Amino acid sequence: MSLQTDIVFVKALQGNAELMAKLPAGNVYNTSIALPDEDIDNAPPPYIIVSFDGLTNDQSTKDGYEGDTDVVNISIEIAAKTRKQLGELAEDVRCTVREFFESVDEEDELYDLVPYDYQFTAQGVMYDSMKPCYWQVLNWQCDTNP
Repeated sequence: MSLQTDIVFVKALQGNAELMAKLPAGNVYNTSIALPDEDIDNAPPPYIIVSFDGLTNDQSTKDGYEGDTDVVNISIEIAAKTRKQLGELAEDVRCTVREFFESVDEEDELYDLVPYDYQFTAQGVMYDSMKPCYWQVLNWQCDTNP
């Protein structure tokens, strides 16, 4: 299940109607932005990209081939037109993920994909003058079942 952890992050974000209203056409992407027009260099902000950044199995004993826990790295890149908009979207994303994970119950079809713990970090705010946009990457290091 840990190889699908990014899916639950996307579903959590897409399930927040207020967040989706701030993004034109619900611009939450998984892994990349598919641009059908090859003449377009960049997707216009604001948008969010959820990425699965690999995992490490926590093999702490010699009793088996794999341990009972995977550590999954998920990143969410947020791009926005203004610094204020970026800050608001970043806060919304962070709160949405936390609230979704806290409220999911065993009856939910995504329950097995939800990490049982995570550590959150954020990278610095950047500006891309070529686009132009402000962007930031939020990171989750998730403890999951393999």
